[in-house]
Amino acid sequence: MSGYGSFAYYYDRLTQNISYKQRAEYFDTLVKMHGGKKNILLDLACGTGSLSEEFSRMGYDVIAVDGSEEMLNEALDKKFDSGLNIQYLCQDMTELDMFGTIDVTVCALDSLNHLPDLEAVRKTVERVSLFCEPRGLFLFDINTPYKHRNVLGNNTFVYDLEDVYCIWQNTYCEEDNRVDMSLDFFERLENGDYKRYEEDFSEIAFGCDVMEKILADSGFDVVGKYDYDTFEPAKENSEKIVYAAKKIR
Repeated sequence: MSGYGSFAYYYDRLTQNISYKQRAEYFDTLVKMHGGKKNILLDLACGTGSLSEEFSRMGYDVIAVDGSEEMLNEALDKKFDSGLNIQYLCQDMTELDMFGTIDVTVCALDSLNHLPDLEAVRKTVERVSLFCEPRGLFLFDINTPYKHRNVLGNNTFVYDLEDVYCIWQNTYCEEDNRVDMSLDFFERLENGDYKRYEEDFSEIAFGCDVMEKILADSGFDVVGKYDYDTFEPAKENSEKIVYAAKKIR
């Protein structure tokens, strides 16, 4: 994964439509539905820490991990302002290393899709399993091949904010359901000129059968599979699926 340098700086403004409080409440409901403990929670690929903060406010003991120092710098600024007791660690997901076991791991906002290949996904799930309490939960969402093919595809998206203009261009590769993303940021300077930044990254998508085998091989049982942001079963045309997996061995 890249360091998400420019993207980290603008991430919160580009995702200001996301209600992190509602996302945290949604995952908290899944924890209750599937008999999880409201104790130690790992926010895996925590980004700028917005979701971590909400989990902490809800009473979880939060450990938050991300591989980007730039993202974590933004998260630490929030921690300084909020005073919340969140432990931030800079680690690659595929090399996750905890001090002890975890009751609930949450990996939100299609972060697993950002891994470079299925082997990296497998390594990440294995590391989550290694540090997961028996009967502990792994909750995550992933973009589907349907979304990559029909929504992201070869499309361009434009974000026109007060101090930054962003052009987001996608290129779809059917062979492995990968979307290569190119972002161009144009930041308005005080003198009226614009400064340009570039960021490139990719997402992969994979079917439910592949994901469920990886989970099973790593000792997890899928106890729930939902259409994004609902408690309805996932469908063939679901753009994003939320998994609830329980550690059984």
